[in-house]
Amino acid sequence: MPALVRALAAGSVAAVLAVALAACVPEPVPTDSPSAGALVADDPGTPTPIPTSTVTPTTTLPGSCDDIYSDAMRAALEEQNPPLNDPGVTLLSTQQAPLLELLEVVPTLRCSWGGPSERGLATTVSIVDSAQATVVRDTLTTNGFGCEDRGDATICRLEQRGVSLDDVPFERGEVHALRGEIWISTSWINFDPDGYTEDILSTVGE
Repeated sequence: MPALVRALAAGSVAAVLAVALAACVPEPVPTDSPSAGALVADDPGTPTPIPTSTVTPTTTLPGSCDDIYSDAMRAALEEQNPPLNDPGVTLLSTQQAPLLELLEVVPTLRCSWGGPSERGLATTVSIVDSAQATVVRDTLTTNGFGCEDRGDATICRLEQRGVSLDDVPFERGEVHALRGEIWISTSWINFDPDGYTEDILSTVGE
């Protein structure tokens, strides 16, 4: 399994490709010396001050990963790329340094699909206030994400294609959604289920 990849889109530099993330725990901030098997940010950039919430949220964080998918989406994920929350997976749900910092200070549920491999995804569902939601929007628009309104939600996407050092093509990307106090962040490699983020938005809004 190739360890490093070079992205062909947007002149991205090499990034570690194997999928690995912990199950339903706060999102870790990447270290200076990441272990093999973890997808890490290409460039953490300059740290941005993260606003601390002073408002009590009115939205309740889902209790577990079982609570964020419809029955149909859950069945599709179980068929296409099990398991849910493999303990050997450490893929971050975003490559954006300010958003990783934000995930350290907001209520967050983390879920993953797939085992340690070159195919899977990591999702965090978080509760943010208006100032923190602004940090999310500003970070995404500054870093080239395409955003569009879907009803009362905003969904932002960024995709990249590349070739590994073993000449194996790959695709990776991020999808973020904001609706009220809900922020959904997903990072994926070679596995981007149709309607995935929209399904979570619909389910957590029930």
